[in-house]
Amino acid sequence: MNNRKLIVASASPRRHQLIAGLDIPFSVEKSAHPDENYDHAIDINSVPLHLAKMKSFYFGRELKEDEILLTADTLVICENEILEKPASREDALEMLGKLSGKAHTVITGVHLRSLKGERGFSASTVVYFKTLSRQEIDYYLDNYKPYDKAGAYGVQEWIGYIAIEKIEGSYFNVMGLPVQKLYNELQVFIDLGY
Repeated sequence: MNNRKLIVASASPRRHQLIAGLDIPFSVEKSAHPDENYDHAIDINSVPLHLAKMKSFYFGRELKEDEILLTADTLVICENEILEKPASREDALEMLGKLSGKAHTVITGVHLRSLKGERGFSASTVVYFKTLSRQEIDYYLDNYKPYDKAGAYGVQEWIGYIAIEKIEGSYFNVMGLPVQKLYNELQVFIDLGY
């Protein structure tokens, strides 16, 4: 990191775990959380990067010379509909019903910013779910309570073990951060002098 400090403005323990796996030192700072409303004229595949950039600019303080700020947003898209974090058990039940027996896309937008520049990128992964029974959905919701996860599921949890038939793209992206791409993009960011 060339004596640079990576600041991660995310409360997600999964993102923290994934970045830690890169052996890159980082610190976590909370930031002011923007209203995640967006212009629905934006292409649906661009929404995660748009939201990640919004989060970056809502960060609560001025960056220091040696700091790189990382913000990210992950969304699940099924049949051209964004499935965000479920608001209730009923909402989660409906989402998992929509994902059952279908392919869906998980897109993570990542935004890097320093005092000298900014750079954003996205990663997309296609996930294929088997047809889930109501009993399987109820079991997952009762035992894992995935209300903090886009699309109402965590790939690393029980549902990922029993439901996912195939993945095209980065598994880690489905967890919330495309770490291989992040590693490369951080190198480019630093090489550009940002």
